[in-house]
Amino acid sequence: MAFMEKPPAGKVLLDDTVPLTAAIEASQSLQSHTIVRRYSDFDLLNNSLQIAGLSLPLPPKKLIGNMDREFIAERQKGLQNYLNVITTNHILSNCELVKKFLDPNNYSANYTEIALQQVSMFFRSEPKWEVVEPLKDIGWRIRKKYFMMKIKNQPKERLVLSWADLGPDKYLSDKDFQCLIKLLPSCLHPYIYRVTFATANESSALLIRMFNEKGTLKDLIYKAKPKDPFLKKYCNPKKIQGLELQQIKTYGRQILEVLKFLHDKGFPYGHLHTSNVMLDGDTCRLLDLENSLLGLPSFYRSYFSQFRKINTLESVDVHCFGHLLYEMTYGRPPDSVPVDSFPPSPSMAVVAVLESTLSCEACKNGMPTVSRLLQMPLFSDVLLTTSEKPQFKIPTKLKEALRIAKECIEKRLIEEQKQIHQHRRLTRAQSHHGSEEERKKRKILARKKSKRSALENSEEHSAKYNNSNNSGSGASSPLTSPSSPTPPSTSAALGLSKRCKERDICITSTSSTSTTTSSSLASCEHRGTCPALVSGCEWHEPRGLAQLHPEFPKRNFEESQNL
Repeated sequence: MAFMEKPPAGKVLLDDTVPLTAAIEASQSLQSHTIVRRYSDFDLLNNSLQIAGLSLPLPPKKLIGNMDREFIAERQKGLQNYLNVITTNHILSNCELVKKFLDPNNYSANYTEIALQQVSMFFRSEPKWEVVEPLKDIGWRIRKKYFMMKIKNQPKERLVLSWADLGPDKYLSDKDFQCLIKLLPSCLHPYIYRVTFATANESSALLIRMFNEKGTLKDLIYKAKPKDPFLKKYCNPKKIQGLELQQIKTYGRQILEVLKFLHDKGFPYGHLHTSNVMLDGDTCRLLDLENSLLGLPSFYRSYFSQFRKINTLESVDVHCFGHLLYEMTYGRPPDSVPVDSFPPSPSMAVVAVLESTLSCEACKNGMPTVSRLLQMPLFSDVLLTTSEKPQFKIPTKLKEALRIAKECIEKRLIEEQKQIHQHRRLTRAQSHHGSEEERKKRKILARKKSKRSALENSEEHSAKYNNSNNSGSGASSPLTSPSSPTPPSTSAALGLSKRCKERDICITSTSSTSTTTSSSLASCEHRGTCPALVSGCEWHEPRGLAQLHPEFPKRNFEESQNL
C-alpha cells in the first residue's frame, strides 16, 4: 500500500497488549482448538526465544516411545507449563514471536516489509533523507519499526526514524490526526525529546529524532546497548541494581513536571515507561507523544485494565509512574501488581510514593493526582535548573478534538475493565463450583434427595395399595357377571392370566440400596402365567369396579352389589 493511500474500510485495528492464554488439550478434542501445533513448532519457538537469555521449561524431545499414553499425558502437562511461563512473562507475552505462535491469523503479516514500503514511498518526495540500516526489534511494539537515518549533506549525523501503524484507540479524524502529528516538531519543553520531522497519512505516521548513544532510562538501569534487540536487553539482565537516591528524586521530579504540562495542555499521553524516557546527560526527556494520537495501547495496559478505579488517562499516567519509580529503585519491574509489600529501599519517602500508586489500597481506591505526587516529600525539595521555556501551541479546534478523543479512549478502557470484571466473577464462580469440596457437597445432597424421593414414592404406592385392598374387601368385593356363577375368589384365581395380559402391572421398588434417584412404576405385559415375584418388589392388580371406573354412579354400584 502506498504511503498516501487510504487504508481499507474494513481493516481491524488490534490491541496488541491484550494478553493471550493457551490450554493444551488431548488430540481427541481437536475440534475445540483454534490452533494446532506439533512439538517441532514448540521447539522452533523455544530456539527463537533463546535470545532472551531465560531458561524456559520446554519438555525434552523423545524419539522412542513418544506415542505412549503416559508419555503423551506427561508431555501435555509439560507443554502447558511451558506456555504458562511464557504468557505470564510481560515482555515475552507481548513479543511478535509469541503472538504469531498463539494467534497466527492476526499476526501473519511482515511488518518490517510494510514499514520499508511506507518509508520508501515517503522518501520519493523527500530526497534529502537516506536510510542507513533497519534497527531490528529494538522496541517492544509489533507494529512499530525503527530505522537508522542520515541527512545526505550531513553524513556524520545519525537520526532514528520510527514508523507506526494505527491502533484501536485512534478516534481523531484523519485531518485532525495529520495536523496534530505535523504539530509535534513545534513542541518545545526541557523534558520532552525534540521531534526533528513528522508526517502522517490515513493509516500510519512517520517521525524522525536524533539518535542518542546513551539510550533510554531503561538502558541505564539494565546496563544495555540501545541497538540490541528488546528481548536481549531487558528479559534477563546480568546485574540487578537500582539507581542512586538523588537520581531517583531528580528523574522522578522531571517526569512529573512534564506530565503536568501535558495534562494542563489537554494533550493525552498514557504511555509512560522507562523505555519512553530518553537520557540526555542528567536530564530525562519524554518520548513518543505520537502514540496517543495513533491510538496505540499502553505498555502497562494489561495491568491497569484490571482495576476499575484507574479509568482516566491522568490516573493511568500516575499508575505507570509507579511502575517506573519501582524500576528505578529496585532495578527490575514488580513481580505482580498490586504489590503487597515492598523490599527495602534507599528512603521511606520512596516507599510512600510506591504505596500510593502500586499498593492494593491504591489500586482499589484510586490514584493520586500528579500535583499531589509533586507535593510529596520525595520530590517537593528537588530544585530544577533549566532556562528553556516550555512552548506547545495547540489551536482551539484541535484542543476540542483532543478532548473528544481522550473521552473515547477512557470510555473504551472502562468498557474493557467492566468485561474483565464480569469474566473474573464468572471464572471464580466456575472454579468454586468445580472444586472438590463443592462436588462432595453436591453428591451428598443428591443422595439425600434420592432417599427422600424414594421414601415419598414408597409411601405413596403403599397408600394406593392399601386403598386397593380396602376397596376389594367386604361389601366392596369384586362383582361377577350373572352369567358367571363362579365365586369371585375362584374367578380371580382362574382368570389371573387373562387379567394380567389385559391390564398393566405396577412394580414398585422398595430396595434401600437402589442407586436410582427415585422408585419407578413400570408397566409390563405378561404372557401366559404370571411370573414369580422379584425379591424387593411387590405387584398388585387394581381391584374393584369403582377403581376401574372412578366416576361410576354410587347408586348403580349398590344395585350391582345387590345383584
